[in-house]
Amino acid sequence: MVKNGIDNDNLLGACLRLPEHVVHRSFVAETVVLNLQTGRYHGLNPVGGRMLDALNGASSVRQAAELIASEYGQDRAGVEADMVAFCRDLLERGLVEVTSDG
Repeated sequence: MVKNGIDNDNLLGACLRLPEHVVHRSFVAETVVLNLQTGRYHGLNPVGGRMLDALNGASSVRQAAELIASEYGQDRAGVEADMVAFCRDLLERGLVEVTSDG
């Protein structure tokens, strides 16, 4: 599938980071992500918050998915599919960007 100019395989190999105009804060029940350019905030459940943290510290989406799969004892392929969908949503909302910082 190709959406936003990047297919799933390339997205899995991409490095994603929070841009400077996005801030986030984790709480017990949710992570709040604020896009300072739009003034909109987005709430993530604890798993989504952990996925965001993993993405922000990983060299690729695939590496973040492997970490999450290991932490939660889940199938890597299933987590990769969930992570791709999650990343596409974050990209569409301007909450992450593709970088070359891998």
